[in-house]
Amino acid sequence: MTTVIAVTNQKGGVGKTTTSINLAYFLAKSGKQTLLVDFDPQGNATSGLGIDKNDLAGTMSDVLLEKKSLGGVIIDTEYKNLSLAPSTSVLANTEAELNQAQRRFSRLKNALSQLQTYDYIIIDCPPSLSLLTVNALIATRYVLLPVQTEFYALEGMSQLLETMQIIRKNTNPMLDIIGVLPTMADGRTVLSNQVLDEIKKHFPGKVFKTTIPRNIRLAEAPSHGVPVGVYDRFSKGSRAYKAVAKEVIERVG
Repeated sequence: MTTVIAVTNQKGGVGKTTTSINLAYFLAKSGKQTLLVDFDPQGNATSGLGIDKNDLAGTMSDVLLEKKSLGGVIIDTEYKNLSLAPSTSVLANTEAELNQAQRRFSRLKNALSQLQTYDYIIIDCPPSLSLLTVNALIATRYVLLPVQTEFYALEGMSQLLETMQIIRKNTNPMLDIIGVLPTMADGRTVLSNQVLDEIKKHFPGKVFKTTIPRNIRLAEAPSHGVPVGVYDRFSKGSRAYKAVAKEVIERVG
């Protein structure tokens, strides 16, 4: 059975795409057939895996506009068990086009329902509560929330949680938070530790045991078009995401 996880936070710069890429990579590395869906018009998950955006036979825009099936745009990456459904900036225009379309909120769910071959599907959502994010929340079983351990970390979170509640009530009763992932943590600072305590208070029992540290290798890996586990597998960032993938498998199990 396929487990779908949407990685989302309406705040930008919290490590959402970094989490999507590296979680997908380590799930694949542990032997799970994994699909990463780049659902962000910035297309960073696509370039972060070294894929040339100018050389794509199809993207998530084609899927949402029902010009192609999801299977028709998926490409194999150079990593065993890891596939990608790519996106480019055209996805922003697609979102605008879909605003008046029928079934506009369930396009992703319908596309995913045609796939049977994956153990995990990871959706990298845009940093906003947009039509795309709502599509992802309706299509997913779990939400993974990366939260930066900095001041204002929880600001705006209530709006996302309210949206999740509405979707759970009306269209997707199975929707649940698989975990809250503290990112860019610096254990040496008082603020980072205070925010971590605050996150644990807000989400009792939901916070991952692993926190993602501030790590230069994590920041460098996307510019080389590779996951951090390939760029420097012994780095703190690599070890942290490997542990998160293990925790995800345990929580789903």
